[in-house]
Amino acid sequence: MAQPQQRKIWVAGNWKMNQSREEIRRFFESLKQNWTPTEKVAVALFPTALGIAQAQESSKGMGIQIGTQNAHWEKSGAYTGELSGPLLKEAGVNLCLVGHSERRQYFGETNQTVHLRTKSLLSQGLHVMACIGETRPERESGNTNNILQAQLEALLMAGDDSFRTQACERLVIAYEPVWAIGTGLTATPAQAEETHLWIRNWLTKSLGPSSESISILYGGSIKTESFGELLNCPSVDGGLIGGASLKASDFGSLVRTAISLA
Repeated sequence: MAQPQQRKIWVAGNWKMNQSREEIRRFFESLKQNWTPTEKVAVALFPTALGIAQAQESSKGMGIQIGTQNAHWEKSGAYTGELSGPLLKEAGVNLCLVGHSERRQYFGETNQTVHLRTKSLLSQGLHVMACIGETRPERESGNTNNILQAQLEALLMAGDDSFRTQACERLVIAYEPVWAIGTGLTATPAQAEETHLWIRNWLTKSLGPSSESISILYGGSIKTESFGELLNCPSVDGGLIGGASLKASDFGSLVRTAISLA
């Protein structure tokens, strides 16, 4: 592992619109059977909004961060169906996923709204995991870096220096190649390393040395058998996991792999 001392390895699970309260309870019952809390790896799960309380209760003492899958940039108002930073903090939630490709594809999320959500949540003291990534046509046409640059510039360069300082302190970036989400396709370790290194270099050039604290996760159909290879890439700081996070046995295996390599 080549990560700096201040950067932890992350294993984060996005449950999307899955897991009932009873399924959540059983998930953590199973996960606890072979669980050792560690400070070497940051572990997080993003249940549905209705599953947050059950996940918090069932994961007590495990050192797992329970986050939310989205939040609005306004602190209150006429925004039906949305959550706000103050409501999340009141519920004991300190981590929010922002800009997932499914939010962009199905619900009108844009680079600009991802920036607004990120800026607002960071200013309120929350931690943000912001997603970026390219589609299959964009990759096949050789435009991956151009797409990522546009997303990163919109995310981080529209705010002021105070915002960028907060980002270096409390932002995690998840690179999710959209062509690999739910398709069974996974970027090779070489592809992941190449893109993560490009992102790292862009952050260093744009934000300076303090950006070294920003973890960059891979998120694209991660499998238990290939996670170790991804983590051995010097520029990969962990994973944002979809389907493999729904089964306690799979998720526990991913966490143990990360611990062994951290």
